[in-house]
Amino acid sequence: MAKKAKKYTFIDLFAGCGGLSEGFYRQNFKAIAHVEIDHNACETLRARMRHYGYKNIEREVVEGDITSNNIIDRIDKAVDGRDVDIIIGGPPCQAYSTAGRVRDKVGMEKDARNFLFESYVKILEYYKPKLFVFENVTGLLSAKVKGKAILPMVIAALGKYYNICEDPKKIIFNTANYGVPQIRKRIILMGVRKDIDYNISDLYKSIVKTHYDPEMLDSEKQNLKRFVTVQEAIGDLPPVLPGQDASTAQFNYPCNNEFLKLIGLPGIHPLMDHICRKHNETDRERFRVMIENHWSFGEMRRARPDLEHEHARVFDNSYVVQWWNLPSKTILAHIHKDGFQFIHPDYEQARTFTVREAARIQSFPDDFEFSGSRGDKYKQIGNAVPCLFAEAIAKAAKKALIEMGNI
Repeated sequence: MAKKAKKYTFIDLFAGCGGLSEGFYRQNFKAIAHVEIDHNACETLRARMRHYGYKNIEREVVEGDITSNNIIDRIDKAVDGRDVDIIIGGPPCQAYSTAGRVRDKVGMEKDARNFLFESYVKILEYYKPKLFVFENVTGLLSAKVKGKAILPMVIAALGKYYNICEDPKKIIFNTANYGVPQIRKRIILMGVRKDIDYNISDLYKSIVKTHYDPEMLDSEKQNLKRFVTVQEAIGDLPPVLPGQDASTAQFNYPCNNEFLKLIGLPGIHPLMDHICRKHNETDRERFRVMIENHWSFGEMRRARPDLEHEHARVFDNSYVVQWWNLPSKTILAHIHKDGFQFIHPDYEQARTFTVREAARIQSFPDDFEFSGSRGDKYKQIGNAVPCLFAEAIAKAAKKALIEMGNI
């Protein structure tokens, strides 16, 4: 009788709606605790655990403030004496993001979230798993508090018991290189416990690029597939007009390209959250003009002053069309506010992305259920780690754990 493959275990901190967890589920890891403060995100986590057949969901989704004094006691109840192979997660990124620092008068220096990594470290040092994965925005490279760079503090704290790679060339990833239909650059800090004889460089080498992105030189594209486009990601979904909900219990999924086969199943299944915001007619005309002329917002404002926006920001990216033949730009949590940076490329629909389209761009499976209001769902999706990129990380982690054996 064949030996059953070991199911490695993980704890997800700052879990959000579970984009990072989803990648680990897909690689047959077993979740033993998720820690998340947002109630709707926790409801989403619970729904996904039910989908995967988990039983102790109320205990294993730890809903609460990670800085609270009893957080380790609560996580311990969920862990219930089991070994923890890996801790994954990443503190909220708003305090590190360059966009957040531009909007804030003091560059987010007084934001309490700057030090949420300390809660991650505290839990990491309590369980001391073999590996950890710490995800964040590239703004972490330049973020400062009181003139001091944050990244060295983060690396020093994480590095007490772990070997860590600090090379900026190795720790920055573009999710488009892993089959995600989106240009999204993120920092991934990983660590191997110091008593384990495993080269941290090997862990990074195991996160294997599968696709080239539009910015790559021809010399870098060798043996890589072309990036996944917006067309491939959402082109099969039925048209929907502003304010409409085209969700249905019976949608015939074609799954007629490699990306769709990874996130769905062909045949008749429910189509969830294919719901669009309302837009006024002036905005819809802006969308149409930009799409038909292949214009940026700035080009439209200069060519069509009659469509100028009285509250237009100085930047040309206030309104952005996501073109059929390219990956999408980075899906942001800001999508829950207006969605104008994610205009659908079909001028006849003249609208922004639906919830399901945003989820597709983040490579969430089509059977993934989000909880809360439409705005809550957008926010959860914008904050998430794309699932297919998370799966690439999970593959590397699993390979390392297998090679480490029974340490």
